[in-house]
Amino acid sequence: MKAAITVLPGDGIGPEVIVQASACLHGIAERFHHEFTLTEFPFGGAAIDSHADPLPDSTLKACREADAILLGAVGGPKWSVSQAPVRPEQGLLRLRRELGAFANLRPVAVHPALVDASTLKREVIEGVDLVFVRELTGGIYFGEKRRDARSASDLCTYTVAEVERIVRVAAQLARTRRRHLTSIDKSNVLETSRLWREVTERVMAQEFPDITLEHMLVDSAAMHLLRRPRDFDVLVTENMFGDILTDEAAMLAGSLGLLPSASLGHGRHGIYEPVHGSAPDIAGRGIANPYGAILSAAMLLRHSLKLEAEATALEAAVHAAFEAGVRTADMSCAGKSAATTAAAGAAVLSTLRRRG
Repeated sequence: MKAAITVLPGDGIGPEVIVQASACLHGIAERFHHEFTLTEFPFGGAAIDSHADPLPDSTLKACREADAILLGAVGGPKWSVSQAPVRPEQGLLRLRRELGAFANLRPVAVHPALVDASTLKREVIEGVDLVFVRELTGGIYFGEKRRDARSASDLCTYTVAEVERIVRVAAQLARTRRRHLTSIDKSNVLETSRLWREVTERVMAQEFPDITLEHMLVDSAAMHLLRRPRDFDVLVTENMFGDILTDEAAMLAGSLGLLPSASLGHGRHGIYEPVHGSAPDIAGRGIANPYGAILSAAMLLRHSLKLEAEATALEAAVHAAFEAGVRTADMSCAGKSAATTAAAGAAVLSTLRRRG
């Protein structure tokens, strides 16, 4: 198979983890006899520096024409001053909207070898395997924004169509898993959440009667993610709630650096990125965790390229690194020497080549 992959290293630790993920994609191509062309383009703060635009036209064109997009991270204090006319995050929001990537999938699974990496008790997190489906192109992040010397406002808006399509994605995913969907809202306070709940109930009753639907307020969901995370299967929620809750859920797995994500739409385009940020405080030190980026590459293989065996092989290689004790500093090494970013990537690549 031939595939063109646009690579957006971005800012901070983004380039460091993307180098390892890209190497693993090349390793998959070698093992399974594919031809992957990975081409880097400026994005985020780096693109502001070089093009005065976080999403230059040339980068957007490359993303539109690619089979998939692999993204590192964007942002940093250099570009985040309150007076800045443009910020890296604006490029990310625009990219999602331009490509119609409205559904963000964030799986959270606790690997047996990493149970001790979490700050939660073993009996709470063993066997956790859940997926968040976050609506990604609506809500408060995209609403009208106003600010003056005395006040500021951000408008949160959702349409019936936006809720319908994200609920369908989540319900279809639940059908492939344990057939349980938890819809998270704040319907006791917010009108957008009342609409969300009403539309969800209708879609599920009419189109997915075989799926068990549970409603949960966002504050209760935050508590139960730490109290009884094994009870969750697929969770669907709006943009801001999903952004916050998925970072919390990352701690179940032991580190934010472990989690991948896929941002999908109706077409073939997909944006694949680790859920962590640019972490400018550790950038350039060679200690960033590349596993989230590598697992995002596995999601790219599965969802955009439809290469299930290859995705499974890459995930198995990551799990082999876990079992071999190759942990970066954020993964709670318990007195052992932490692996560098390069060493973690090399461990995954070594397994790919050895098993090929």
